[in-house]
Amino acid sequence: MAFPCHPILLCPSEISNSVNRSKDLPSLRTILEKDLTQAASSRDMKLKEFTPIITADESDDETYTFQCSSAGLYQCSVTGLVFLMKGEGDVVYRTVPWNRRLLAQHHKKPAGPLFDIKCQQQSVCQLHLPHCEVISTGGGQFLQVAHVDKLEDIEFITPDQITETHVVINITGFSGYGIVRDDNSPPDPIQALILLFYKPPVDPHPRSVLSVLLVPRNVVIRHVKRTRRELNGEEMYIDIPSRCSLFPNQVYTLSTAPDDDLIVVQPNEAEFHGEYFNSSVASFQVIFNRVITDVNLSLTHQSSSSCVWKSEVCLLPNRVRTLSLPPNEKLLNVRSSIIKGISGPVLSSLMDKLLEKKVITDAEREEADVIQNRSERARFEILDSGNCSIQYVLITALKVHV
Repeated sequence: MAFPCHPILLCPSEISNSVNRSKDLPSLRTILEKDLTQAASSRDMKLKEFTPIITADESDDETYTFQCSSAGLYQCSVTGLVFLMKGEGDVVYRTVPWNRRLLAQHHKKPAGPLFDIKCQQQSVCQLHLPHCEVISTGGGQFLQVAHVDKLEDIEFITPDQITETHVVINITGFSGYGIVRDDNSPPDPIQALILLFYKPPVDPHPRSVLSVLLVPRNVVIRHVKRTRRELNGEEMYIDIPSRCSLFPNQVYTLSTAPDDDLIVVQPNEAEFHGEYFNSSVASFQVIFNRVITDVNLSLTHQSSSSCVWKSEVCLLPNRVRTLSLPPNEKLLNVRSSIIKGISGPVLSSLMDKLLEKKVITDAEREEADVIQNRSERARFEILDSGNCSIQYVLITALKVHV
């Protein structure tokens, strides 16, 4: 990901040290020249992306660790945070809940996640927090960074710079950092994401559910996935082009193509709140009462009737696509695994089931029993049979889900 910011490498601690040595003019000149050289070179500094080490505690809350070996500009692939490092160090960080009551006392509200950040070596001198404002239309002028300590004391920091993607501040201390905006800031459009979570059908029932989430762009998607899993069980996250611009506190409608009586969108309309505390809650659900492989979705701004986002969505993974296949093709998909993995008792049980359902005769059962090799018996009896009745009974008995 390209990063357009030209960061400032003059860390506050270094500036302070320079001033304290003002009596020593040669030393001061040397330090300032060094700082100016670093600042100039930072304009061409290349952003390096890293994947943090992720650990979870007993409560399943996740902590991220970035082990930095040298000075530079580094972006976390999970959270979008960017650290300007003046040297090596271990940065440990996690998301924590906002105290919204505390913010309200200062007429502020969250405009992004709150990150608890620590670095024992104190080697982070600049922090870039991802925002979701549309800078080209004047967004971002009401943003500040809240610095919250362990005692819940709070200060509000005016950004040193706001880029198209991040709010930039110089830091000397650590603890909680997060972007906030004024309570009375105008409801300008923000950059948002459409996130899709899908519960596929379970054979033989065709019903499936697609949850559609409207969230600010700077949410931590990994956290949304984890929260959804805790609340709703296993779902399939569908990765699609998801970016759009949405107006907070305005109403949107979702439509599908195809559109028939077996596809239900609920509710008919939904307000985009742009909040962070409920970013795992679906704005819409699309209920499919038939097996469907692909659907076109479009999101429309109700008051202007303009389409703000649309995408073709592939719903069914390979294992679910076979629900609509005929029995012989379903068995073909698992042919080799049946031949290699079927046990003798299971094979005998299957033969009894076929005989019970009268899809094979006593003579055919005896013929299969003559074959000593288990794999050959499976191939003879099951896989090379062209009898659709046999194949249907076998699918039901094996509960094949592919």
